[in-house]
Amino acid sequence: MTHTSTNEDTHGLPWAGLLALAVAGFVTVLTETVPAGLLPQISKGLDVSQATAGQLVTVYAAGSMLAAIPLTALTRRWPRRPVLLTTALFVVAANAATAASPWFALTFTGRLIAGLGAGLQWAMIAGYAMRMVPEASKGRALAISMGGVPVALAVGVPLGTALGTGIGWRSTFAAMAALGLVVTVWARAALPPIAAEAAHERVPVKRVFMQPGIAILMLIAFAFEVGHMNMYTYIASFLSSSGLQDRVDVVLLVFGIASISGLWLTGALIDRHLRTVVLTAFAAFTGAMALLATLGSSPVASVTATAVWGMALGAAPTMLQAASARAAGSAMEIAQSMLVTMLNAGMAAGPLLGGALYAEEGTSPLPWTSLGLFAAVLALAAVAGRTAFPALTAAHDAPGNSPAPQEESDDTLAATSRTTG
Repeated sequence: MTHTSTNEDTHGLPWAGLLALAVAGFVTVLTETVPAGLLPQISKGLDVSQATAGQLVTVYAAGSMLAAIPLTALTRRWPRRPVLLTTALFVVAANAATAASPWFALTFTGRLIAGLGAGLQWAMIAGYAMRMVPEASKGRALAISMGGVPVALAVGVPLGTALGTGIGWRSTFAAMAALGLVVTVWARAALPPIAAEAAHERVPVKRVFMQPGIAILMLIAFAFEVGHMNMYTYIASFLSSSGLQDRVDVVLLVFGIASISGLWLTGALIDRHLRTVVLTAFAAFTGAMALLATLGSSPVASVTATAVWGMALGAAPTMLQAASARAAGSAMEIAQSMLVTMLNAGMAAGPLLGGALYAEEGTSPLPWTSLGLFAAVLALAAVAGRTAFPALTAAHDAPGNSPAPQEESDDTLAATSRTTG
């Protein structure tokens, strides 16, 4: 296998490639979430009920959850760049089909296909970003490549909803298809080739799960996502208790901007201080829920808690991905696929839990429930920190580390895992 030098040798991080990954993630998150803001228009356009139209969100998440592990395991034998570009084209095709489809069944099928591609894409982005940079920059590279997620939630979804409301919901999906095609071409030009995983170094999925820290990390990821979605799904209803029911858009904008800030801080700190970032983020989640549970009737307390919650959420995906990559080493993509599966499972379970509580007692038990979940996650992370959230070794912290090649061998990655895990 030939190695090529990277452009970060003299110019810092490979920004073009990392930003291409970030924009690809931006489009994928938009594709998943925009329908929620356009359900009335979509249901009318496809002649179905809003409840039925809402299944377009569900099927996408279900596709991601079910496909991440098997598709990642299946495609390990193929060069990584073509696989990643194919996932982007799946999303493009689904958005184009949604923009043009006159039938709910066709739209539903397109969303399922997009979800399958998204599950594989999320499993690959983190590994791709970290393979492009030297060891000491992997956390920053991961944070940049994941930057499209909070930007999509904070800016992209409101803009997409406004566009769909103003000039038609199909225009939003057509615009996302066009942007997805542009970023696919960009990624083809900017991303370095990464070879397929050698057959003799493919770690079985079961063995990856049994590696130290992986199982506990997956439990933490699931519980965290349940705690987040239990509360976030019903945030608009909860805010009515503080008189903010007419300012939900403003509160969510605060949440989104705080998420971007949290991601930026995480990128600056995560390479050397992963455990500190993890414990601080989970403590922030816990504190925010405690504030909402006890002082949620106060507008100031609610907005403050939402901002803290948003900052913690900006950190969470990146720190969990960085931790799983360090713990799994050369099998990082399999670990990422497990993480995608657990996060999507939590996304499904959280609203179900919150919905059951809301139906029985209204919104008052929601922050208390999330508080309990986040407190348990914080305790678990503190106890299992050294295995689930491994630190870099002194060798990797030392200045003057040579950059990683654009196309790393699996032997190099395996060696990296032995020193970081």
